[in-house]
Amino acid sequence: MDEKTRALLAAPVLTVRVGWAVDLVFGMATSLLDAHWNTNDVDTLAAGVDAGGRKLPSHAWMALRRLGWTATPLEGTKVNDRIVRMAQETAGRTLRSVVWRADLVSGVLATWPANPAERTAAEWNAVRAGVPGGQHLPGSVIKARTRQIATFARKHGRLPAGVFELEAAPRPARMLLLSACDGQQATIERTDVPGRALLRLQLPTRPDPRSYKDWTWVACPIALPPTIPVSAVLHLPTLRIHNGRVRAGLAYTRAVPKTRRTGHSVALGVDWGLNTLLTAGAARLHSNGRITALGAGGMFRAAGVLAKQHRLRRLSEDLNTKACRYQQLIGQSTGHPLAARHAILTGEIRAVSARRSNLNRALAWSAARWAVDQAIAAGATVIYVEDLRSMEARGMGRSINTRLSQQIRGQIVDRMRHIAAEAGIAVVMVPARNTSRHCPQCLAPLRHCKAPDRPTAAGWKWALCPSCSYQSDRDTGAWKRIAARGLTHQAKTVTDRADATMAIRSVVEALEARAVVTPAADQTRRERSKTGPTRRRTARPAPRRRRAPSPHRTHRSGGQASGGTRSHGPATVAPRSPPAPGREHDQHTHHRPPATRRSTGRRLPPAGPCHPSTMGDPFAGYHPRFGIT
Repeated sequence: MDEKTRALLAAPVLTVRVGWAVDLVFGMATSLLDAHWNTNDVDTLAAGVDAGGRKLPSHAWMALRRLGWTATPLEGTKVNDRIVRMAQETAGRTLRSVVWRADLVSGVLATWPANPAERTAAEWNAVRAGVPGGQHLPGSVIKARTRQIATFARKHGRLPAGVFELEAAPRPARMLLLSACDGQQATIERTDVPGRALLRLQLPTRPDPRSYKDWTWVACPIALPPTIPVSAVLHLPTLRIHNGRVRAGLAYTRAVPKTRRTGHSVALGVDWGLNTLLTAGAARLHSNGRITALGAGGMFRAAGVLAKQHRLRRLSEDLNTKACRYQQLIGQSTGHPLAARHAILTGEIRAVSARRSNLNRALAWSAARWAVDQAIAAGATVIYVEDLRSMEARGMGRSINTRLSQQIRGQIVDRMRHIAAEAGIAVVMVPARNTSRHCPQCLAPLRHCKAPDRPTAAGWKWALCPSCSYQSDRDTGAWKRIAARGLTHQAKTVTDRADATMAIRSVVEALEARAVVTPAADQTRRERSKTGPTRRRTARPAPRRRRAPSPHRTHRSGGQASGGTRSHGPATVAPRSPPAPGREHDQHTHHRPPATRRSTGRRLPPAGPCHPSTMGDPFAGYHPRFGIT
């Protein structure tokens, strides 16, 4: 609702007015990035001190103002100081984030290898020493930057001077960071209705506001999701436009238990897989140092989503191939007939990319939520995750290598940390060396096969231990090894000061020798092997039930009805017609009772000639206990 005119605003009208404010912020942030996208300015901002030696504020917009980097709106446009703050905050966050990339590119350029496609061991040591935090940096990150620099060198015939020549100035995000504002621009508070909040902010009434009169207060009710506790403190959200509607990224603060580095007795081990994305289970560390598994664990299967993701990836590759070919044919021509088709392909590529991003985002949240729920159910205080950041998929075939490379392990771990922090559960990365190769009960090398009933078939799914006869699914043994390694190495857990993430950097052989999962007492199965002849039991069969219906109603020659009862006179079997060709049956097809069973029925008279009334009756002469008489 517009508070000045008291008029209700429809959703499309609100989207348009928010879009005008986003355009104003985006234009000023873009000009700031273009003006300061250079080595000197970024280094000055990264130094953290101004010209007078004073420490720069933590807020990006305040740091830029201390350095004298201002943003001005377009000529003739009137905006308040809070809109300028949002533009400075957006540009400042982007410039601060580029410092790490600039140091990485500088380190790679300073230790450029003789063969960029294959570094030697000495060249790897040199580049890790020249990159900040390179000792624990995944090798895939360094290889990606190496390929980027090599592409630039092939195109220009020389190496770039730095990241600012290698990459153009990034475009800022199209959003309103209301966290950089105060009560003169936006406010948020809870309403009397539970689960509702009211956001008030100033929005322009035209795309190019000429004065402050073109800005009015708009009240926007927000429905809070049930995941936000009632006691949480709400903060100003971030507004963005998605699919023609205004979305609010709402932040809130609430008290949660503090995570611990050490002192854990119950831990959840998480192992990565291909079709089975996650395999997890809990283990307990007892006071005497013994480690036992709590149950058989569980698996998070996402084969359907992963298959859809691979189909979208192949579709994206095909569309990009066509678009590149069209671009080669179009060249520098402005009125080429293929220009329209190239524009359509570009839109399809963006749509497929957005679909892939949405699938990855949904899969990451779902997998992280499942893992944290497993930890909460088991009463675990820490989640040990296999560290596969430096894993390179090679030698497993083109299809498998691509599928492994496309997995979103980083997104899952980030969201797992976010969800686990609310429950006070720590997430620690554990080295992945030999977690699937050694036995969790005796640490002996495992022998892998295709299935438990096919021990000689080559495969990797089922693991057999020739030393202690342990056998299980390969991933089940892996999560036991991960949980046991984390519990024994928890004193070696370190916390990164930059992002507060926890990890175990290396494996200590003395501690690894104690990372053995012993079977619990209730998990030991009684030996059921046969040691002698089977004990003879007395056969007491159940009473035999009637196996044929009573004969249908027939009339005897004396005029008395005998429906549903047997004839008391002599009865024999009616002559049977010969069987059809190909349907010969054995003569003894009817059941005969065992010789030891005593008959309690009425004894039938001796067989005699057939009575005329039973001729053609299929049930004539049939006794339920003795069969054909």
